Amino acid sequence: MKEIRAVLVGGPEAVPAERRVQRVSPGTEVFKLPHGAGYEHFRRGGESATVDGERAVVFEWVMRTAVAE
Repeated sequence: MKEIRAVLVGGPEAVPAERRVQRVSPGTEVFKLPHGAGYEHFRRGGESATVDGERAVVFEWVMRTAVAE
């Protein structure tokens, strides 16, 4: 299945811009980005954006969780 481009918005400012553009499966509703000692959770919104001439789905930050030990 072909992956689509996703743009991650919101959350900690410490997440670098180059990590805010990801590839995900078309049916992805929640994306977990490993960051520091945890994960930043982003949920698919109803918006889209254009990144480098390609359509991208917008995922909005919802919460952070710690890595389980």
